[in-house]
Parts: sequence; C-alpha cells; structure tokens
Amino acid sequence: MKILVVGGVAAGTKAAAKYKREDRSAQVKILTKSTDISYAGCGLPYYVGGMIGTREELIVNTPEKYAGLTGVEVVTGCEVTALDAAAKTVTAVKGGDTFIEGYDKLILATGAVPFVPPMEGTGLPGVFCMRTPDDAAGLRAYVEKNHCRTAVVVGAGFIGLEIAENLKAQNLEVTVIDAAPQIMPNAFDVEMANFAARKLKDAGIRVLTGRSIQAVTGAERAAGIQTDGGPLPADVVVLAIGVRPATGFLTGSGLEMFKGTILVDQQLRTNLADVYAVGDCAMVSNVLTGQRQWSAMGSTANIAGRVLARSLAGHDAVYGGCMGTGVVKLLPDLNAGRTGLTEVQAKAAGFDPVSVVCVVDDKAHYYAGASSFFVKLIADRASRKLLGIQVLGAGAVDKMVDIAVTGLAAQMTLDAFDTLDFAYAPPFSTAIHPFVQACYILENKLSGAFETFTPAQYAAGEAKDYRVIDVQPIAAIPGAKWVNLAKVDGPIDGLDKDEKLLLVCAKGKRGYFLQNRLKAFGYTNTRVLEGGTTFNVVKVPRSAGSALPPEEIKRVKGLGCLQDKRYGDRFNVRVITRNGKITAEEQRTVAEAAERFGSGEVTMTTRLTLEIQGVPYENLDRVMEFLNQHGLETGGTGSKVRPVVSCKGTTCQYGLCDTFDLSQKLHERFYVGYHSVSLPHKFKIAVGGCPNNCVKPDLNDLGIVGQRIPEVDLSKCRGCKVCQVEKTCPIHVAKVMDGKVVIDPTVCNHCGRCVSKCPFGAIEDGTYGFKVFIGGRWGKKIAEGRPLSKIFTSEEEVLELTEKAILFFRDEGQSGERFADTIQRLGFDYVEDKLLHGAVDKEAVMNKTVVGGATC
Repeated sequence: MKILVVGGVAAGTKAAAKYKREDRSAQVKILTKSTDISYAGCGLPYYVGGMIGTREELIVNTPEKYAGLTGVEVVTGCEVTALDAAAKTVTAVKGGDTFIEGYDKLILATGAVPFVPPMEGTGLPGVFCMRTPDDAAGLRAYVEKNHCRTAVVVGAGFIGLEIAENLKAQNLEVTVIDAAPQIMPNAFDVEMANFAARKLKDAGIRVLTGRSIQAVTGAERAAGIQTDGGPLPADVVVLAIGVRPATGFLTGSGLEMFKGTILVDQQLRTNLADVYAVGDCAMVSNVLTGQRQWSAMGSTANIAGRVLARSLAGHDAVYGGCMGTGVVKLLPDLNAGRTGLTEVQAKAAGFDPVSVVCVVDDKAHYYAGASSFFVKLIADRASRKLLGIQVLGAGAVDKMVDIAVTGLAAQMTLDAFDTLDFAYAPPFSTAIHPFVQACYILENKLSGAFETFTPAQYAAGEAKDYRVIDVQPIAAIPGAKWVNLAKVDGPIDGLDKDEKLLLVCAKGKRGYFLQNRLKAFGYTNTRVLEGGTTFNVVKVPRSAGSALPPEEIKRVKGLGCLQDKRYGDRFNVRVITRNGKITAEEQRTVAEAAERFGSGEVTMTTRLTLEIQGVPYENLDRVMEFLNQHGLETGGTGSKVRPVVSCKGTTCQYGLCDTFDLSQKLHERFYVGYHSVSLPHKFKIAVGGCPNNCVKPDLNDLGIVGQRIPEVDLSKCRGCKVCQVEKTCPIHVAKVMDGKVVIDPTVCNHCGRCVSKCPFGAIEDGTYGFKVFIGGRWGKKIAEGRPLSKIFTSEEEVLELTEKAILFFRDEGQSGERFADTIQRLGFDYVEDKLLHGAVDKEAVMNKTVVGGATC
C-alpha cells in the first residue's frame, strides 16, 4: 500500500504519521512545496512580538527529524502541479525537473495561501503576509532593520489582531483596518466585537472598520496604504485579509469543489476513488446546522488528519464536523474565545435564539489576579439547547469555551449544566462555576424573572423612552436618578409603578436585585441593562438648559475635553501631537474638525498639543470619532505619562542631538505604550537639544538634555594670550592657567561650543551624550530637577532609564504626589541608586493597583 500525501504542514504530517503507526508495512510519502514541514503556523505572530525567540522554535519537526521519528518519506521543495485520478498519479516539479508519482491512496492536504488582492504596491518591500515562518522572520527582521515605528494591519480577524498586538509589543504605533463593519466578523456578534474594539483602542491600537484597502503606497518600499476613507501612512504593512484554499492546480481534475475547497464526506473522501482531502483545502460541515463550513484552523487540520488516517487503516472513524471554535489573545489583559453559532448565525439557521450578555468573576474575587469574563451565551428559546458562547476577559476564556464545546456536542440544554460538579478553588474558579452562572442568568431571562435590554438593543436605541436608574453603590451615571439598593424596602418616592425604568449597575447583578424588589412592590415596567456600565457606554440625555454634572465634566476631561470656563457646555478638545509635529494631512483634519464641530479656532498648548476650541458638549463624541478615524487622538490629561515635548534640536544652531527622533521614540514607547498605565500623578517628559534649556527639561518630572563633553589634548595647547576656547565658552568655565587651558568638569555644562575652536587642535573632539534630570516641576510648587551623575551615551540607555523612572514612580510613589515629592520623601541618593543600579520587576510593578491623584 502506497499512501501519497500532498502537503506537509499540519493535516498532511498528522495523517501520514498516524497511518504509518497503524501500518508499518505501508509506504507513506509526503510531497511538499515548502522547505519546512510541520511548523507552528499559529505561533507566527508571537515570533514577530519576540515571545518566541528564534525561528527554529517555530519548527515542530525538520524533514529529517520527522522522517526519523515516523518512518515517512518526505520530499521538500516539490510542487505538485496536476492530478490524474484515473491513472492514480500526480505530476510534480522539483528543482526544475518534472516527474510522475503514483499512489494507491492520495491525501490532498495542500492547505491555504494568503489572499492578496490584485492592487498596486503589494509587491513592495515592507509588505508582508503571515502564513509561514519565513513571513514571520521577514517581518520581524524588516521592523528591526528599518526601525519601523508605525504599522498598518489589513484585516481584523484573529491573525490580524494577533499581529497587531505583537507589533505593539515591539513599540510600534499600530492601525488595524477591516472592510467589515466590525472586528472579528462572523466569529463574534457586533456588541461583543465592539466591546473588544474599545479595549484595543484604550490600549493604543487604532481600529478602523468599514474601511477597505485600495492600494499600498510607496515608491521603493511601502509607505502606507490608500483606503476608501483616505491614506494611512505606515512604515510596514501586513496583509491579513484571509486565506484561500491552495487548490488551483486541481482545476480540471474532476474533483467536486466549492469556492476553491474540496468537498468531502465524514470520512474525508472526495468524489474521486481513493482520493481524500483534509485540512485547510477541504470543506467540512457544521455540527449544529449540518451545513457546509470551511474551518481553516490548525485544530481542525490535526483532528481531521488523525481521523482520516484511522479510517484508511480500517477503523470506524468519522469526522463529525466543526463548531467554529476559536480563541485569540488580543492584548496582554484581553483574550477572546468562541464556539457554536453567533446570534446572527443562529437566526439564519432557522433557530429562535435567546441570548444574554453577562459579566461574571473568572475566579474568587478576593484572589490575586481575579478579573471578569464578559460572556454572551446563546440558546434556542423553545428547546433551551445551548447554541453558542462568546467570551472576553483577561483570564482563561478557553475554559469557558471548552465547556460549551462539550455541551454543544452532547446537545445539552442550559438546565443540564446547573448541577455539574466543576472544579473549584479560589485560584482557579468560583464556587459556582462562571459558565453555570451564565446559564442561571439566561434561565432567569427565559423564565421572565430577569427582564432586560441586551447591549445590542440599548445601542439600537430601544431604551430611549426609559428613565435611567443608577443602582451602583455610589452614584456614577451623570443625569440618572441614583437609588441606594440597601435602603429599598418599599415603593421609591418619585418613581411611578408603571413608569419605564432602566436599571443600570456596574455589571447587571445589582440591577437584577433591584428589579426583583421593585416587582414585589408592584412595579410593572422595569428592564435591566445587561452588562451594565462595565460593558456598555451609558449616557443619559441632558434636558434642555440643564447644567452638566461635575462627574460628567470630570469624565470628558479624562478624554482630553476641557470645559471652557466661560460657557457651561462648551469644551476645548485637546489633540495629541508627536512632540509638536503633525503632518499636513493631520493639520487639515484638525482644521476640518474645528470647523465642523467647534468654533473654527485652534490653539496651541504649552505642551505642544493642539486644542479645538468651543466644541459643544453634544459634539464631543462626534469630534473624537472623526479625529480617531483620521489617525488622531485626544487626551493628555490624568495621572499618566503626558505628551512629550522637545525643542527643535535639528533646527537650532546649538542642537547636540536629534530631539525630534528621541522625543518621538519616547512618545511612542511611553505616552502611547503606557497609555493605560495609572501613575500616582502626572509624569511629564521633555527633551532639550543643548544646555540652553529652551524647553525647560529640568522643570519636568524627567528631563533630557543633549551634551557634548569636550576632550582637551594638552599637548596641542600653546597657552595663547587670547585663547579662542576661553573666549568662546559662554559660561566662562574654560580658562588658561599656568600656560594651559583648563575646563572644570564639575562646572562645565557640556554645551560643546568650544570644540574645534582652538586653531592648533587642542579641542578637536567631544563625546556626545545625554544628561538626565529627575524631579523637576513647574506650577504652584516649583522644583528644579537634579541631574543624575551619569552621562548617557546612547538613546537606548535613555529609553531604558526613562522606563525605570516611570516604573519606580509607579512602584514607590504615593497617590497624589509628583515625582519631585517622591524623590524628596525617599532622598535623591536612594532614587538615583535605584535608577542607575537597581533591578525592576516590571511585571510585578505593572500588576499593582495604583490610584492616580492628578486633577488636571
């Protein structure tokens, strides 16, 4: 028996190895186009991000190792170009030579190839797909070699979002676009996808949906993309639009196909005798609907590959189909998982779905690292059978998904989960498993005990006629009536029993508790907002003429919208620049935003940000969305790293360093990269090109000043009566003493102006570097920063020191104190020693809970 396998990644190698173990006498041979086999395709994004250190770690088996382990013959670099099923042969090309290979049984496992749309620029250097180890290695090397700072990822599916997260981990500014109206289309319902998109935006990843790519721009290499919504500049472009089955060579072979996939039955048989297909090139079916479904997943490939091998070996093995199960890491603190049908898919399949969005603890709430699961659970209304689940959260979302997979396979109802004996201990779960809690909540909804608006209904405006009741422990929804749940022991004054009431709390539980009480007291028209304020953006329309509550003014201030004290409902919207530099296109965007949403005026702040003046409160969301769609963001307030400022070191005649280059790196790494990191207070950074200190670096929490330390060659000094070095020194530190020029190193400010001034070459060179000041402050309390004793000689040293300073402040600073206060409290010598010689446990510091004290 000769088994010939075409394709050698997941499905092909799995089927070949398993069959060889079933029948050691069989001849099993793999022909594969690539030089690599059995590589970790799902690990490619994590190589790009640096979590996987070397390319070799992506290779599960080399051809030689695999052949030795399994006994399967492997031929790499071999492309199969045709199939003759009648003759039981394939035509292949290797090294330019064409040959015919026969078989008794043929397994087609050719996988899929990235979809690259036919458009201009896709062949430019700096444009990458993500399918093979070479793709990942090429992208990582390109980013490092070209010092890329910005990236555009085209495609917001799982791979695209994984690439986005890992490029961000490499300190790139990342934009993700997708032609669909949401991220993760067909995998998540829109409200779950939009919640995830908000989290990505909060983490500094720009997300643009409903945006199609038209071309890659650039001359000699990629410089961005052109979209139907305008240009998006970028240093590197990743096309993650999707994949297509690699089956073009099978045209005319007689195989029954659908949209490029090979149709198979449950034993992976095609319509041609002794020809089988498995993996990304094959079309399988959905377990729940019985309809065709393409499952281009590594899990499907491996499972189906094993089933095929056992079936060929004579076992009663069938592949029952897929459920669309998937899990993805979106951010360091956000994972996403799903299985089964979305609500949209369930309706399309003929079900009458009912769903609930709920927020449940992922483990005991008091245990370190506890977080929440954001769950959408879907069931059939009549049968109560589980149909699907979607989960977001920082924890093990796969655990929730895998329980659902088991339930779907067993066609379980919601109620069947109620008393299952799931594992529990505080580090792992809650006493009642979070999956079961979600089932309970949906059961309550089905019974009528829990009457709600879903997030989708709320976003669609179905609750617009309802009065919002804030049920949180402390009033937090501007314009809503707050009700103290603990005090409700009868009808509530001011609320009619037939009034439409929307009960809103943080997650949904307190809203349910209040609804239960109100029903007992005769209230007939209450609804609870599923997911509460944690999941939804809740706003209460402001009645005409009413003043904005202080809580709302504070909230929008945190978004960079500062109230104009002259008017109650006018705001100046702060637009972030890159240390004062924006492109002409961005200038036009700001001008258009000012005309469309504000007074038409734009001002500049002392921190080199722009302010769009006179924006009415009602326009704030629209102006921020408009700016975001064009790659600009608002902000610059709060207990965070603030926008970096710098002087024009590349313009000024005295500039000793490229201040724009360094300040942009600081901006990307710390303003953007630490955007969601709370500090005890604001943290300001400034970069000055020389000791003239035009931008006042020493009056910032951390200030960086360009230096040039003169190097005196006394053998060339002639002790001139009119010394040009002494004459040039602006602070009169250089002096001729005993016939030689002397520069006091303790007083010299390292401006470098004396270099090359001696006609005899006594000072021809100087060491370039950076002096770093810490603990400066300007304002009500002034503190002049003190310089660290070390002169830093590279930008990377400065970046590392800056990160240590921010982490030190987060770790040892106290809420409400500036870095200057921290240094005064702990002592400069202690802080300097920590920064120059101490080690920082970044993970431990970042996991701390820090409450900021900044009020502006």
